[in-house]
Amino acid sequence: MMRQPKVGATQSSPTLPTPAQGVRFTTPIIETPGIVVLASLVWRLVRLLVLMPFRFPVMVASTAAVVVCWWYLGWVGLSVLAGVLSVISLVWWRMWPDSYRYCVTWRLLAWWRHLAVYRRHWQPVLVISGLAESYQERRYLPRIRSVRCNDRADYVRVSLVAGTSPVDFEHRVVELAHGFAAPSCRVTVNGPRDITLEFPRHDTLSEPLDALPVPEPPDLGALPVGKREDGTAWKLRLHGTHVLVVGVTGAGKGSVLWSAIRAMLPAIADGTAQVWGIDPKRMELAYGRELFARYADTGESAVALLEHAVTQMQERAERYAGKQRSHTPTKADPFVVVVLDEVAFLTAYHPDRDVRKRSENAIATLTSQGRSVGFCVLAALQDPRKEVMNLRNLFPDKIALRLDEASQVDMVLGEGARERGAEAHLIDPTLPGVAYVRLETSPSPVRVRAAFVSDEDITAMADGYGSEVA
Repeated sequence: MMRQPKVGATQSSPTLPTPAQGVRFTTPIIETPGIVVLASLVWRLVRLLVLMPFRFPVMVASTAAVVVCWWYLGWVGLSVLAGVLSVISLVWWRMWPDSYRYCVTWRLLAWWRHLAVYRRHWQPVLVISGLAESYQERRYLPRIRSVRCNDRADYVRVSLVAGTSPVDFEHRVVELAHGFAAPSCRVTVNGPRDITLEFPRHDTLSEPLDALPVPEPPDLGALPVGKREDGTAWKLRLHGTHVLVVGVTGAGKGSVLWSAIRAMLPAIADGTAQVWGIDPKRMELAYGRELFARYADTGESAVALLEHAVTQMQERAERYAGKQRSHTPTKADPFVVVVLDEVAFLTAYHPDRDVRKRSENAIATLTSQGRSVGFCVLAALQDPRKEVMNLRNLFPDKIALRLDEASQVDMVLGEGARERGAEAHLIDPTLPGVAYVRLETSPSPVRVRAAFVSDEDITAMADGYGSEVA
């Protein structure tokens, strides 16, 4: 007697595939004949021997010279050759040290760093940091093309995997820096699928900078105010832009302001440039107030100064309308820099709401209309939050000194700045003046350090140029 199924039960054949089960195709395994493998190895060896003189000419030539000398002259001749080369190297090093470092020292260091650091750790660092790509169960890595060295950094030239972009590396600069034991990493795009990774071997900004010499004549589009991480001069552009400087107390905002003013001194003296100062704390700019054509230290006087600047700017724009599109500093129409220390006092902290509103309107007007007619706003700020300063986007160039929080980095330098290596919240408190700069013309932040202008330097500046300004 057959057993009847229970009501509601469904029967299914155990041999039928389940709905979630699909057909999987696998690559067939084919055994390669031994003769093919041997031929492949022989071909690789022959190709290596043929290409080696072209890929490593110095090494091949040196090895060949040693072998020939030993074959014809024996060990004595080889010893004599080594002694002659040592004397030549010593004379070269003493007489032309720069040439010796470029041709010998840095090349040997690059060869060693290539083998011992980058080639050795390349695969694990890129895989762990997420820069290795996979396709059809195969892993593809960017290829190291060359390594160059100088006295401060290594430059690793890399060929990208097809389908990737330099942005992928820009978003992993922190991982790359730590992976190769470098203080930082910077990505430079050379061309399609061709980038250079810059790894400093030591922090070139660890030593403080004294006040820089006063330039003669000054270039208002490139004022020397400090040093960049690559060892070159940090030149700040003021003419034709506006600059926002943000940093906590003690981060070095005063160094940036006074270095910029110091670099402008000859232009201030000949009347082609003016500095108008607003100093609510009465502690920073007041020390050299003789250098300012106009000066304010209260909310009411600061608003009056800003509104006067707006009036002057609009009058100049009316004269320029239909006649010229850019400003050239002259005594009749000087370049005017409005320096605002602690701008948040005027935009957020002043008890009078009318003063806050008028200040915000005047700053917005200057920053949106002033740079084409020779007016620049150089503002310093501690707290970059929007409710404190909602005009950040009107400043094309931004400088982030030491900040309190990681989120503030993107507030100041723009979205994605931290992913490109701007770790302003991790700046050592013992390094005042160290900052990250993001310019209007480049999205990549650059690490810099401003020169320190001491009280004695400011006094000397006021004594030497203050009377001429007055």
